[in-house]
Amino acid sequence: MSRIIAGHFQLQEQIDAARAALNQAGFPDSRISAFFVNQPGQHDLHALGGDRDISPGAKETPEGVVEGVAVGAAVGAGIGAATTLATGPLGPVVGALVGAHVGSLYSFNKMKEAGEPEKHGENHRQPRHPGMLIAVALGGLDERERALETLHRLGAEHIEEAEGTIANGDWHDFDPLSIPVLVA
Repeated sequence: MSRIIAGHFQLQEQIDAARAALNQAGFPDSRISAFFVNQPGQHDLHALGGDRDISPGAKETPEGVVEGVAVGAAVGAGIGAATTLATGPLGPVVGALVGAHVGSLYSFNKMKEAGEPEKHGENHRQPRHPGMLIAVALGGLDERERALETLHRLGAEHIEEAEGTIANGDWHDFDPLSIPVLVA
């Protein structure tokens, strides 16, 4: 493993210019890797797609829906029982079913709003930004400043530092879900 400096760009032409500049700064192509990073959730790490087995924002869903169904069914059955004279013996049953449905829909109101950050979860830091990424494996400490200066000069965004293995132009152990350590 070696230290890796990586910078984000939006266009392929910027990546091509960065590769040429890193070559001129003394970095061989075999230690440079460039590729596209997808949006969070779209890395297709699982057979059915996505990045995780369970969405971090959907933790409360099963409990919330069960709670909403139970409360809605009880209220609906009560209303149906109160109207038994008008609705007949099916009133409480229909009331419970309608109440359960409405209750399950209403329960979503209590759950975490979309985009609301996790309080103590894994999303308290920013995930990696999508776009083109160019990374260079460093051979020594003197190369760190050279790589940083080159990427800064070219206007790279979200320059990060990591550990990993780039061999023959491929960052073998890149993890798109890892939280990047940004360099100032």
